[in-house]
Amino acid sequence: MRITVIGTGYLGVTHAACMAALGFEVMGLDVDVEKVAALAAGHVPFYEPGLEDLLREQIAAGRLSFTSDHAELAAWAGEGALHFVCVGTPQKKGEYAADMTYVDAAFETLARSVAHQGRSLLIGKSTVPVGTASRIADRIAELAPNAEVAWNPEFLREGHAVHDTLHPDRLVVGVRSEQAEADLRRVYARLLAENVPLVVTDFPTAELVKVSANSFLAVKISFINAMAEVCEAAGADVMQLAEALSHDPRIGHRFLVPGLGFGGGCLPKDIRAFMARAGELGVDQALAFLKEVDAINMRRRVRTVDLAREQCDGSLLGKRVAVWGAAFKPESDDIRDSPALNVAASINLQGAQVTVYDPKATDNARKMYPTLSYADSAMEAADQADVILHLTEWQEFRDLDPVAVRTQVRQTRIIDGRNALDATAWRSAGWTYRALGRP
Repeated sequence: MRITVIGTGYLGVTHAACMAALGFEVMGLDVDVEKVAALAAGHVPFYEPGLEDLLREQIAAGRLSFTSDHAELAAWAGEGALHFVCVGTPQKKGEYAADMTYVDAAFETLARSVAHQGRSLLIGKSTVPVGTASRIADRIAELAPNAEVAWNPEFLREGHAVHDTLHPDRLVVGVRSEQAEADLRRVYARLLAENVPLVVTDFPTAELVKVSANSFLAVKISFINAMAEVCEAAGADVMQLAEALSHDPRIGHRFLVPGLGFGGGCLPKDIRAFMARAGELGVDQALAFLKEVDAINMRRRVRTVDLAREQCDGSLLGKRVAVWGAAFKPESDDIRDSPALNVAASINLQGAQVTVYDPKATDNARKMYPTLSYADSAMEAADQADVILHLTEWQEFRDLDPVAVRTQVRQTRIIDGRNALDATAWRSAGWTYRALGRP
């Protein structure tokens, strides 16, 4: 069995390399010729721990290759290949709905390239509005009668993508035939042998799993951030509240961390697309609560800016502000919908001189936000700062000595937007330490 992967973004590259690591011959395809050349040379165009080493290992082993030519892909794959579609579904401009342009084009082109071959299985991994798989399956039946569609949603966490692919919490496959199920069982045989749970279901259920999971996580994050708003008004400590709640086995501790909120290329656009699709299905009331979840999340950014202004005696004009963090989460260089950069840009618009440092995302941030200043280290960013904002919880920032940082700044004021620093240590070192939801 040979495997192809259509789309070599974050999901596609990870899936291709991991399928090769499972022993399959894999070819990845992308329309971006420069990206294909970089991947073929063993270079991943983004940061993901362990992925570039894995990519190079599989290329060297002869199991992984890349192309930008659909004809070459089809000829290489031959009959009986499995084709995974891993292209993006960004949010439409000015709308909540997902833009399906790339998914539709990928399946259409792929179907035409395998139309004259024997049986092929085209497997969607992209996060799509429910109903997409059935619609695409109908179209594929017209273009390539010997091809079949299945849906196999991904559950990758940036910063842990290789582990999540090779050691997933569960596998979900939406299929319409026993043969499609058998093919996917064969692909994931090694994982199934390790007792990874497999849920075999229909198309719409498979499509709903990913967006339902993301929505649930968004609700949990925004719930504790809503409690942070209440704690600030009442003089309570949201970290102690979260700890008390986490001991309840019905609630648990994961994602119950108050702070600046979620961002990235998945959670925000996925919950918005979910709301849009619910409206199309006539059940918009069922997901109306997600609008407030989204609003709570965005309010945390505004509150962080307000807190910075309060720490600067009521005005940010002319102040020097250090921002630690640019990526939307640690162990990633992804700045899509980054809360850290959103806050940094807002503070800059209010007249402050903002200097940003991130261990991996500085170059990406500089391209997207050229009006901000950038530093090569956390200490450099803190030079003569009137206030420091800790906005992405990299371990590097947690390991900093607050006594040493004091020698760099103009004012010893720090805002912990992630509630991840040792408040006692910073206060003991003479800092005014503030955090969301804490007195």
